[in-house]
Amino acid sequence: MRFKKVLNSALILLFVLSILGASSLVYNEFVNNSICPKILNIPACYIIMVCFIIPLLGHLLKWNNVIYFIGTGLAFSIALYGTITQLLEIVQCPKTATGIPMCFISLSIFTSLIIIKTLLLNIKTPTTKI
Repeated sequence: MRFKKVLNSALILLFVLSILGASSLVYNEFVNNSICPKILNIPACYIIMVCFIIPLLGHLLKWNNVIYFIGTGLAFSIALYGTITQLLEIVQCPKTATGIPMCFISLSIFTSLIIIKTLLLNIKTPTTKI
């Protein structure tokens, strides 16, 4: 039971830190334009931000887990595509101040979010017997 609480806290903390980190990129995209690559003419960082917020709300409000996995899965797919195109030098992902492409970070975060939620769902809660 303690492991489940630790995982749940880690999941929420990862979401909060990710939203805080992504918000500056979203703000810069909104103010300066053309910082984030576009998907169907929508800046990818906007989509990624929504894919952080909706699954977090779904987790906290205990919505259907399908919503969680659709949101994180969509963002995982975008981050995987961004990572592959970055490695192939087709598209340039926005970079951190240290030069790390943010699509690499997004891929690792969304992979972690999917793994942690899957672990949480697979932990059996003990049932009390009368």
